[in-house]
Amino acid sequence: MSGDLLVIGAAEVVTLAGGLRRGSAQGDVATVRGEASGPLAVAVLGGQVAAVGRGSDVRTVLEGQGVDVAGLPHLDAAGGTVTPGLVDAHTHLLFAGSRESELGLRQKGATYLEILAAGGGILSTVDRTRAATDEELLTHGRRWATEMLSHGVTTAEVKSGYGLDAATELRLLATYGRLAADGPLELVPTFLGAHAVPREFRDRPDATEAYVRDVIERQLPAVAEQGIARFCDVFCEAGVFDADQSRRVLEAGARLGLRPRLHADEIHDSGGAALAVEVGAASADHLAAISDAGIEALGLAADRGAAVVATLLPATTLYLMSGHYAPARRLIERGVPVALGSDFNPGTSPTPNLALVLTIACLQLRLTPSEALAAATINAAHALGLGESHGALEAGRVGDLVIWDVPRHELIPYWVGADLIRAVVKGGSIVRERASTP
Repeated sequence: MSGDLLVIGAAEVVTLAGGLRRGSAQGDVATVRGEASGPLAVAVLGGQVAAVGRGSDVRTVLEGQGVDVAGLPHLDAAGGTVTPGLVDAHTHLLFAGSRESELGLRQKGATYLEILAAGGGILSTVDRTRAATDEELLTHGRRWATEMLSHGVTTAEVKSGYGLDAATELRLLATYGRLAADGPLELVPTFLGAHAVPREFRDRPDATEAYVRDVIERQLPAVAEQGIARFCDVFCEAGVFDADQSRRVLEAGARLGLRPRLHADEIHDSGGAALAVEVGAASADHLAAISDAGIEALGLAADRGAAVVATLLPATTLYLMSGHYAPARRLIERGVPVALGSDFNPGTSPTPNLALVLTIACLQLRLTPSEALAAATINAAHALGLGESHGALEAGRVGDLVIWDVPRHELIPYWVGADLIRAVVKGGSIVRERASTP
């Protein structure tokens, strides 16, 4: 989407200017406050940010470019806070059915891997997804993409992985292509064929190896030829795919132009963090069971300018009731850039609300509100390979922003689960606006 817009009357603009955040800079959100200088403004021209700052200064910049300021569409922030559009760095948007029965199983002590080994979990969703029509998948995707947008998300990574065969994986990616064309939510598709070993392979003595070969030899070439997926992901976990199998899939994907990303060290220390560094992954996700060596590997990569973003998914840990959250503070202290994602999926994180994830990150990961906001904007953009164009409000970047009905960004995670959004803007076009405030 590409539009012109002048946002006026903001009490605070959180720009996130300056690039990837890590270490002590994780919480530096580059805030401009309006108390002394008067109301703030953000100008978007042709879908890109043109100017940010004091209202009178922004008008001067626009007039200097020959812009008819009075003729621009105006949007009043009414003393609220303006941030970049949120970027959800890890979702499983497309699937069929639901798995509410697993909540009861977990309450009785069943673990995630036990449910999967018994044929539930991912496999039950695969059965329903394979049976769903293209239109059913499209309708589902539109519903939840709209829901994500309503919570301030303007860009989201979206994974396949509930097909586990070439035909269904391609259908899922094709549906992402249709959803992306529809907009307004911007989608970054990822191929996750190596999400689990499907039922039809499980009776074979070489089940996992045979399926890994299928992913490499049949699925990946078809996905690359289709041209929709940008990344290749693997669920690197004990009882699923080990580090060697994951490496082979990711390297095969990279040879076909799909950049690696990785489900790493979620339940056990699988060596996933070190593998993510080895293969040059854009992100290592989950990390609830990361080892000291894994943290150090990510830290060293960041030190040498080859950062792998640690994308943490605290809503998943909350929903699984494990109580074992990723060591966010240790990652930050070691200089690893931290991002956040919702992990929206039907079994372990059925929430499309990234704003709520900010609250969980503050309460359970001990991130500050500023660190959490950086994790869901500029750092999440870097986790998706969009770090130079998304996730910040500075001249030349995409004009994606959210106006929140609070005067300071620290109040966004403070009001747990509240609908604080006055408006969502994608590429300078207003895509959600609340007519009035309570």
